[in-house]
Amino acid sequence: MKRSRRRTVSPVDVARTTARVMLAALLVGAGISHLSWGRRGYRIVVPDWATTLLRTDKDAIVVASGVVEVMLGAALVALPRERRTVGAAIAAFFVAVFPGNVHQWRTGRSAPLLDTDRRRFGRLFLQPLLVAWALWVGR
Repeated sequence: MKRSRRRTVSPVDVARTTARVMLAALLVGAGISHLSWGRRGYRIVVPDWATTLLRTDKDAIVVASGVVEVMLGAALVALPRERRTVGAAIAAFFVAVFPGNVHQWRTGRSAPLLDTDRRRFGRLFLQPLLVAWALWVGR
């Protein structure tokens, strides 16, 4: 009788899987908020230069970023063989939206969950952690 070889699951594997699911949920939730209840508020985060550069309006940028967030979150759990690529894409997305976070902090304008100067400033320091999180779960 053949014995099946089982792979030992390490605590790091469990932590990474949990973190992956949590990041996916965060992305999908944020994406849904960009497409629904928070849509108007997120327009504040979009710098004026972005509309000129992309030749579109702020609402289109918010909708597009929401769609991308939902897709990246779903891909993180639905495409296990592409984890490294998806993790890198998520990290790149977090880098790409950082200028919007800086713009929001500099202008002092409130958006969903970022209604004080302290929260807006703190959000800037969260971004590198999100980038690291995306790269770690993609491994």
